[in-house]
Amino acid sequence: MIFIDKNRLSKSLVGISLSLSLLTAGGVLWSPQAAHAAIETSSSIDALDATSTAISATRADSIVRTAKSYVGKVRYRFGVRDIQHLKLDCSAFTQLVFKKNGITIPWGSSAQAKVGTPVKYKSQLRKGDLVLFSVSKPGRINHVGIYLGNGKFISNTTSSGVVISDLNKGYWKDRFIKGRRL
Repeated sequence: MIFIDKNRLSKSLVGISLSLSLLTAGGVLWSPQAAHAAIETSSSIDALDATSTAISATRADSIVRTAKSYVGKVRYRFGVRDIQHLKLDCSAFTQLVFKKNGITIPWGSSAQAKVGTPVKYKSQLRKGDLVLFSVSKPGRINHVGIYLGNGKFISNTTSSGVVISDLNKGYWKDRFIKGRRL
């Protein structure tokens, strides 16, 4: 996916088109259509940007719905990916949820910690991001979940299976390491 700073691009395109309209080519001014085309292109980019944002939000909502559909249905088993019997570890759970939404990610929390774009701070997380934690050796990623928004995430836990938890309270408060945006 290509990300474009639409404001900077719009200003550049308008500036270029105005400059071109003032230049002469063999004594003839460039047509004003060049400026109009640049403005249309800018509007098209704005529309494309809005569409891709809507698609991303829709996909994130789908990921969240899929993850929530497994609450109470999955049993945690360390190192297991038994999809048929819904016996999964935390990374097999996130892998399954993303796969159901057309996104392939590797198995293993440390492998999932390397996909996508890093999100360093909790405040920068967006719905559908992977959230990675240290639950044993400090600083070592060994648990993963999916961010739901409003400080909440969903993960498959050893104690309760798939549950929704708060990033900023209780057990998880000081265990967050980073997020990853796919």
